[in-house]
Amino acid sequence: MKSYLKLTSFELSRFFKLYLVLIAITIISQIIGVIVYSNRYLNEMNKVIYEEQMPKAEFLEVYGRSSLFDLTQTLWFLGPIALCVVALIFYVFFIWYRDWFGKNTFIYRLLMLPTARINVFFAKATSIFLMVLGLIALQIVLLFIENMIYQWMVPNEFRTDMAVSQVIQNFRYLNIIIPTTITKLILSYGVGFMAVFIIFTGILLERSYRWKGIFLGIGYCAIAAAVFVLPIIIQELLQKNYLYLVELIIIEVILGLFLAACSIWLSSFLLKHRITV
Repeated sequence: MKSYLKLTSFELSRFFKLYLVLIAITIISQIIGVIVYSNRYLNEMNKVIYEEQMPKAEFLEVYGRSSLFDLTQTLWFLGPIALCVVALIFYVFFIWYRDWFGKNTFIYRLLMLPTARINVFFAKATSIFLMVLGLIALQIVLLFIENMIYQWMVPNEFRTDMAVSQVIQNFRYLNIIIPTTITKLILSYGVGFMAVFIIFTGILLERSYRWKGIFLGIGYCAIAAAVFVLPIIIQELLQKNYLYLVELIIIEVILGLFLAACSIWLSSFLLKHRITV
């Protein structure tokens, strides 16, 4: 256990500088975004009401009240989220290939440590999961801060106040990233964790069998994805609700656990018997 924790801490430290850059970009972009959006709305309001002499009631009827939800549709808000998602997806691959192709092929030093090799697998997966949770926590805090800035800048009569939870519920992408119920949390991040295990296994297949391993890795990921979505595809093709939503969720959870277990077992086998130092 101690070795696993040390490896996890080590993996986190290797990504820490880039992680801080992602955090800084997210904070700066979204704070600037709420200020720019609020100023743009206020400038439009001042121009129409005070220069064009449109009554406030008519302005609100034509242009409507602004809300924090409108801010979440801007590039200032969505851009850094997309950047963080792309960066973490890239890092799922980079976290392994850096060790093989980086200086001194560091993977061999990791695999020669006096601990079970599967701990390297778990440490890399855990570090990614913790980084995702950290960015989600940051986004939640930022939403509260942005809401306060927005309410401070835009007069009460020209805005529609929304709780942060309402903003998350109304915005589909935020609702996926920041689940509002325990069930959604388990499903969203359970699927995410399973996907990381499957991709890691695909990478280890490629590293174990080289050129042939490329096809094995891609094939494994494709088969695993097909197995996971098969119940949904069958339900859609038949166009009949043979399964209740709860039953479908239970089947998907079982399949997810099965695929995760298969990926862990296969990865452990490859690390022990196929990847040599």
